Amino acid sequence: MGTKHQASSDTVTDAKKRRKVGFAKADEGVQPNDCIKIYFVSKEDEVGSEECFAIEPVDLSSFFEEDGKIYGYQGLKITVWISSVSFQAYADISFVSTSDAGKGITDLKSSLQNIFADNLVETKDDFLKTFSTETNYVKSMISYGKVISNELSGPLKTDSSELEVVQVEGPSMGLLYCRLVPLVLLLVDGSNPIDVTDPDWQIYVLVEKKNYEQDTPQKLFGFAALYRFFHYPDSHRLRLGQILVFPPYQRKGYGGYLLQAITNKAVADNVHDFSIEEPLDSLQHVRACIDIPRLLALQAIQPALTSTVDLLKEENLAKRTQITRFTPPPETIEEVRKTLKINKKQFLQLWEILMYLTLDPIEKYAENFRTVVYDRIKADVIGKDTGASGKRVVEVPTEFDSEVSFVMFKTSGGGDESKEVEVEESDKVKQEEQLQKLVDERIEAIKLVAEKVRVASS
Repeated sequence: MGTKHQASSDTVTDAKKRRKVGFAKADEGVQPNDCIKIYFVSKEDEVGSEECFAIEPVDLSSFFEEDGKIYGYQGLKITVWISSVSFQAYADISFVSTSDAGKGITDLKSSLQNIFADNLVETKDDFLKTFSTETNYVKSMISYGKVISNELSGPLKTDSSELEVVQVEGPSMGLLYCRLVPLVLLLVDGSNPIDVTDPDWQIYVLVEKKNYEQDTPQKLFGFAALYRFFHYPDSHRLRLGQILVFPPYQRKGYGGYLLQAITNKAVADNVHDFSIEEPLDSLQHVRACIDIPRLLALQAIQPALTSTVDLLKEENLAKRTQITRFTPPPETIEEVRKTLKINKKQFLQLWEILMYLTLDPIEKYAENFRTVVYDRIKADVIGKDTGASGKRVVEVPTEFDSEVSFVMFKTSGGGDESKEVEVEESDKVKQEEQLQKLVDERIEAIKLVAEKVRVASS
């Protein structure tokens, strides 16, 4: 009996032990943007205070682990301060504990250096000292630069007499740009640093005019990076690759001021044309607000614009049997390029704004105008004349990947262009809805530019 009793006791004990056995909770990781706070500071006593300017960065996941998360930390908080004096940074890292729950422990220093590189200062004390030791950093970087503009007119909310745009030259260009790269990565989604060793890159900075007081730092509001392409036989094309106004100075007209200065420089240098690489809608708006007054002041514009608008007023595009083009004549397009350095693609979009401004009353011709915009967007998206000619994308079945199941082809002039590519009815409906949405957005953008131009000219 005693033996049986002992066995029963062991069984109970084992059962209790088994109940206590469990699995450690898997480390799900934390998104970098959820634990990293970034601030832009202009003086020593702003570090750690509520006066500093918070920066809202783009998605930071690409700078961390393969899946973009941080692993191995509990209660992690990372606070980064970026100096507007030297553009160096310091990161304060705090956490409750660390543990490897199967995903390892993220090397935070290495990940942060993916963003800040050598601009990351090791200690807080060393970072605070930079506000005094590097007071004249911006002055020293632009001291041998070339001032390209002073007191431009424009929709600035500050005194333009206190500003100047400087082309940074020599070794200073690369040194300064390397200090600015972290802000580019943090604020411009999908951006990549330029190759500062390529002599065809140019850097322009917007700064306050030189203050000759030794202990007063010179403010740097933003910068632009441009590339010069050779254009046969003896000219160059100028393309804006990056432009950034730093967060504390945004929405005050500084971006427009910088873009206007660069535009004037392109005209003065007599480049073939000036373009912008993949501009955001906000930048395209600023660009249009600069270019429309320039076009209205060009003598060659008014006759061509009047002729086009008169034709638009006379027609009823709702009853048309074929597409009518309301584009400017080739000689006007060429004159605009030669005189204002506006390329054809940009000018055709500006032409719509010019038509909108000239149609009076716009309400009477709104449907005709919408049709013109619709035709242009449809031609850009689907193909010229919206027929079978031009590039076509056709979905095809595949067992590989539904995201890449298509074939693109282009019909030749000698083929049977009367044959239409068969498209499912549901796809036609969806396509039309998307086109109408694009037209709505474009017309709204045109109205915003037109309103701003009218206010500025009144």
